[in-house]
Amino acid sequence: MTKSSHWRRTTVAVSVAVTAAVALLGSVPSAASPSASADQAQASATHQADLTALRHLREKQEDAWARGDGSAYAAIHTADADVVTFNGDHLRTRHGIATGMQHYFDEFLQGTRIMTLTEQTRFSEPDIAIIVRTGCVLWPGESTCSAEALSINTNIALKRHGKWLYTSFQNTRIRPLS
Repeated sequence: MTKSSHWRRTTVAVSVAVTAAVALLGSVPSAASPSASADQAQASATHQADLTALRHLREKQEDAWARGDGSAYAAIHTADADVVTFNGDHLRTRHGIATGMQHYFDEFLQGTRIMTLTEQTRFSEPDIAIIVRTGCVLWPGESTCSAEALSINTNIALKRHGKWLYTSFQNTRIRPLS
């Protein structure tokens, strides 16, 4: 087996394992006490509107990407946001994100779109959400993620004046050690 095919098989296996683990963890009943379960249910109900708003924020991100619109992509971020791309570029401020992403869209990512495979959201405070996603960039004609395109990213979203925006985004390609 070549190093490349071994890497692909390992990457696909890791992706499948991550997806299966997320699905399994979402379906395992909690071993917590009944009062803890009631507290979790209340917190869950409280955050339903926030989760819906965060889903709409992700949809805006996906739409801006698919249209290759750096300004629209930046508009879902706070004015002082940070975006760290998969290759380590650090885009700072909404203006820097708009300029940097437009360059990527124009030069490297024409016709691409992003696909989310898994997503976990945790509220560290009522107005702070930490979102970890796995996914990929789909090139024209693709409908599934290739092993080479898999990445995991962390988004930190803030709720200010009733509106959720990303304040930090960091993306890393999934490259298992062999």
